[in-house]
Amino acid sequence: MASVRIREAKEGDCGDILRLIRLAEFEKLSDQVKISEEALRADGFGDNPFYHCLVAEILPAPGKLLGPCVVGYGIYYFIYSTWKGRTIYLEDIYVMPEYRGQGIGSKIIKKVAEVALDKGCSQFRLAVLDWNQRAMDLYKALGAQDLTEAEGWHFFCFQGEATRKLAGK
Repeated sequence: MASVRIREAKEGDCGDILRLIRLAEFEKLSDQVKISEEALRADGFGDNPFYHCLVAEILPAPGKLLGPCVVGYGIYYFIYSTWKGRTIYLEDIYVMPEYRGQGIGSKIIKKVAEVALDKGCSQFRLAVLDWNQRAMDLYKALGAQDLTEAEGWHFFCFQGEATRKLAGK
């Protein structure tokens, strides 16, 4: 197996991150991807970033001319729980299909857990689509609790017109 490094993303990684986001066919929702490289750059690398990102890169073998290749990412941000306080939320994690099963996703998740502890977070939250049993099995194996099963939580989202109507605009 090639050597893998998990590191904080840099502004110059936005093209690779977008390339991987566009591989969302895995999520069966590729038509919903509306983000641009410019938005990723502005929202993740300004003075007050809306998100943080880790990238997984395969390091070239010694003597190879090619540089590292980004094969996965994890986008996270901080939220606040009125019950538990500081919380980290893993919005999205993706590893290219040909690199799955090599522990790269687990390495990204473990790095997010390290960030959570370094920042004093009491919780690490994420969501997964109901059909992605492989991911659910991984999260449970790593120690996550399924809050839908355990506590009955459902997540909701206001988008577009619904948000404007709600805000009276």
